[in-house]
This record gives sequence, C-alpha cells and structure tokens, in this order.
Amino acid sequence: MLNVSTFLDCYLISSMTYYKIKKYEVEVETLEMVKEAIHGQADIIMLDNMSHEAMAEALKWIDGRAIVEASGNFTLDNISEHKDLPFDYISSGEITHSGDV
Repeated sequence: MLNVSTFLDCYLISSMTYYKIKKYEVEVETLEMVKEAIHGQADIIMLDNMSHEAMAEALKWIDGRAIVEASGNFTLDNISEHKDLPFDYISSGEITHSGDV
C-alpha cells in the first residue's frame, strides 16, 4: 500500500509507468485528504480512524469513483454500528494484532 498525503503525491504516483502501478490505495484520515484522493484518481481509498459521520460524508463525495476500505477502531463488538455505510471492505486489527495467540 502506498501512503499518499497530498494531491501532488497522487499525481506523481499515478503518472509513474516505470513501476507499472496498475492500482493504488490512498490512506486518508480527514475529509480534506479524501478530496485530494478523489482528485488524484485513487483506485482505493482507505478511510482510517474517521468518525461515523466523516465516513458517511466521505462516501457521498467518493460516490463510486473508488473502492472504499474502512479501517481503524473496528472491533467485532462495534462493527454493526456502521452497517448503514456501504464500504467495499472493512479492516479490523482486532482479528490480527489484537487477538489472543
């Protein structure tokens, strides 16, 4: 996954043919970053540690232009609180790094 923080980064990455990047994912933490990812034509936008309200707004802005992954603070106990939001994917660290081994 590429961590892109500015529109310029998105543009530079999307124009790189040397590495033959077919799709790229942008991790965002604010609505301003969502705008930059949309303008940079990200293929996948990961909404990381955003409030329910901010994720709902982000999904309206993205409007099907990218695959949307939600991540951060999702647990098996609270995941149903977000069932009204149409994410493509949800990541939960509880399953991997926070689980009992």
